[in-house]
Amino acid sequence: MTWMRLDDALPVIFMALMGVSMLVYVISDGYDLGVGMLMHRATPAEKDVMVASIGPFWDANETWLVLGVGILLVAFPKAHGLILTELYLPVTLMLVGLILRGVAFDFRVKVKSAHKPMWDRLFFAGSTIASVSQGWMLGRYISGFGTGWNYPLFAAAIAVALPMAYVLLGACWLVMKTEGELQQRAVRWAGIAWAPMVCGLALISVATPWISPAVRERWFVLPQIVALVSIPLVTGVALVAVRMLLNTRVVRGPVSWLPFVLLIGVFVLSFLGLAYSIFPYVVIHRLTIWQAASSPQALKVILVGVCISVPAIAGYTVFSYRVFRGKTGELRYA
Repeated sequence: MTWMRLDDALPVIFMALMGVSMLVYVISDGYDLGVGMLMHRATPAEKDVMVASIGPFWDANETWLVLGVGILLVAFPKAHGLILTELYLPVTLMLVGLILRGVAFDFRVKVKSAHKPMWDRLFFAGSTIASVSQGWMLGRYISGFGTGWNYPLFAAAIAVALPMAYVLLGACWLVMKTEGELQQRAVRWAGIAWAPMVCGLALISVATPWISPAVRERWFVLPQIVALVSIPLVTGVALVAVRMLLNTRVVRGPVSWLPFVLLIGVFVLSFLGLAYSIFPYVVIHRLTIWQAASSPQALKVILVGVCISVPAIAGYTVFSYRVFRGKTGELRYA
């Protein structure tokens, strides 16, 4: 009986690990994608500082994406095949964007100054392509890959809203990591991105129950709705607090970190809401986590590898952020 309970729990454990991996990726790579999408607004000197602010982290941030997709592949192979079949084109575009961004990041320092703006534009383009593709994939995934005019429209709305969320997160990262004129410009950029991001989030929150009967049934029933209403309320308070902080001078001083931390809270709350909405499905309306999971024997073997790799990735991540904490200095290459 104990082994049966463990066998049933293993898919839940792997689903939680995959979800946390994707959440960490969205937050960590989200801010540097946002910085990339802000590159075209900066001066050449400011672009170097922006690149320096994400330089120690951006490549490692994508490790969490690899981990999440890897868990999906080995722990939920049926879902992996279905999801990638439905999202073949946007996944390809996302990879093109990420590769383009990586190439531009390295080549911008190796070329002559006359060609540097071209690589900066490609860095912006790669960041934008990757962000829009991720938004489209998220929209299609939440809607269960449904057919009809409303499903692509819903995915398109998230394809616009998610890049705006990344831009706001990236601007708040720059507020935290930079000083002087660039920090002041980052405050203005965050103020510009705040309203579209909030409007997009609100519209998507309203549209999601309309587009998905399963989500509607989980949220709008008593007594669950009484407890669940705290998620949008706290999210709204955090977003209003970000807006108020951006209007004060203290955001350029001792609390420059607070808007970024509040936005992390918004992403975490959104993740919790999404996780509650789709559980126990790994592909909503189609496959539950138990239907899509590998055999219990395989999951036990995979769990050993996960217990080794996840702490190593987490430890390296914490170490790198600790070493490179504080304000960003002049860009230097070894």
